[in-house]
Amino acid sequence: MTKTQAQPKKERKPKNPNLRNKAYKFRISPTQKQSGKLEWILRRCKELYNAALEERREAYRMNGVSVSYHMQANQLPAIKELREEYQDIHSQVQQEVLKRLEKAMQAFFRRVSNGETPGYPRFKSGDRYDSFTYPQGGYEIINKRLHLSKIGHIKIKLHREMKGTIKTCTIKREGDQWYAVLTTEYEFDPSITFHPSEEEVGIDLGIHCFAALSDGTFIENPHVYRTAEEEIKAAHQKIARCKKGSHRRNRAKKELSRLYRKARNNKRRDFLHKQSHNLVKNYGTLVFEELHIDNMTKAPDPKQDEDGKYLPNGAAAKGGLNKSILDAGWGAFVTICSHKAAEAGGKVVKVAPHGTSQACSGCGCVVPKDLGVRWHSCPHCGCELDRDHNAARNILHRYHLQKQNGAGSVPQRSPPGRTVEAPGL
Repeated sequence: MTKTQAQPKKERKPKNPNLRNKAYKFRISPTQKQSGKLEWILRRCKELYNAALEERREAYRMNGVSVSYHMQANQLPAIKELREEYQDIHSQVQQEVLKRLEKAMQAFFRRVSNGETPGYPRFKSGDRYDSFTYPQGGYEIINKRLHLSKIGHIKIKLHREMKGTIKTCTIKREGDQWYAVLTTEYEFDPSITFHPSEEEVGIDLGIHCFAALSDGTFIENPHVYRTAEEEIKAAHQKIARCKKGSHRRNRAKKELSRLYRKARNNKRRDFLHKQSHNLVKNYGTLVFEELHIDNMTKAPDPKQDEDGKYLPNGAAAKGGLNKSILDAGWGAFVTICSHKAAEAGGKVVKVAPHGTSQACSGCGCVVPKDLGVRWHSCPHCGCELDRDHNAARNILHRYHLQKQNGAGSVPQRSPPGRTVEAPGL
């Protein structure tokens, strides 16, 4: 008997580097019956997620066995025989629940290997499991209606045109509203995309004003959360006074989610998108500081005296500062600017943040000042301007030095009392 020759492996086509993904979020309006069905699917997906997490945890605790995604996915047909209600849920939706858990476990192991706070995946309550995904099929848009497998046709508000081929569909619940998040894949050709402006601008993000530009322009801070803080606080107090499981408590929770959604999506996200659009349209290069917001918003360490008594450590004042930093949404703003600039032919650059507020943008000398000092006054060259405007000019100058030193270079710390050469502005 002759040995059969091994068939040559098929070569995979190299992935197109110009393929990009984009997510579109649309409001859907299910009927009362469809809304109940969506809630029912969320509950079943939550049960499957928690059961899979418990299986992984107990298998490792009892026998030291690590359960993988494929091992759990192979059990889905048997689960459907025992629990017939899961036959009314699209099979790929159930697989995506297990993949979500797999991603959470991989992120846990990554944090452990990097020495970070592990944060083991926890069981999901009904309030913490708000979405399910059709990864490949089971959805279709027909005549301004979204057809979902096992659910039916749902009215959808297509307020903008989608670009590319739809790859996934995620149904998301936000309070008492439902949304469809459609992820598309499209080909982007950077060689034919040019930004009409070659102007560069340094941007200093702050709290007093949201952003100061190196050309002297200021963007006011809307203080979205601070404006709605009293209403949100009253909504929390109302929930605390209601009996758990009551209809009044459920209505109060929906009101609280509405307030958060209004502040987070309707106001802050709208503000960030509009301001990023204006910046990307007017400037070809946006230069930001490389801020580590997680470190900036850490709570101060507790202080104790010799007897073990806790001393004041400024935690209350730091907590207010942290709340204002997170309210501004700096990280989301830089991310949105990066995406918009990439599609418009521009770019976003980050430079080292140390000393941008202390250095004089006129002569380069260090002028120490506390956070409460909002005006920069240089005793060496007589430069007088707003503190944030001064920082924005230093940010732009550091980018110019970075280009001179070579691509990818990081500005080094200057000797005490003197910064790098001034921009001569």
